[in-house]
Amino acid sequence: MKIITTKTPEETAKVGAELAEQLLNTGKTYFVALYGDLGAGKTVFVRGFTGIASPGSRVKSPTYTIVNEYRKGKTPVFHFDLYRIGSTDELDGFGFDEYVANGLCIAEWSENLGDMLPENTICVTIEKSGETERTITIGDIEN
Repeated sequence: MKIITTKTPEETAKVGAELAEQLLNTGKTYFVALYGDLGAGKTVFVRGFTGIASPGSRVKSPTYTIVNEYRKGKTPVFHFDLYRIGSTDELDGFGFDEYVANGLCIAEWSENLGDMLPENTICVTIEKSGETERTITIGDIEN
């Protein structure tokens, strides 16, 4: 487990970028489960992550589309917003398992998955600890 304190949104994005670099170097697919309150910096973290994994992609929260695809890198990045998921049964409706099997996945509001986290999940919790300061906890890979 790794705990990092950031003081600016740019530092939060940099932590996301560093995680993407580490994951891309393994050649495996991963699911990054993000946890944090509204405004904690989850989308900022995803921007940093995607900036490395899919350079030049314009990242925005997929609140109404559930998933955004970024395909400008060697490995596709699938960015989920699971806020509106009422139950894990809804995951089958948009091909969740196919996304997980075919790229790097990063999901906001992962608490809505309950115990349905895919293999190779890395849990990232972002907590507000000040106006712009954040505490980011990056867990070990869960198989």
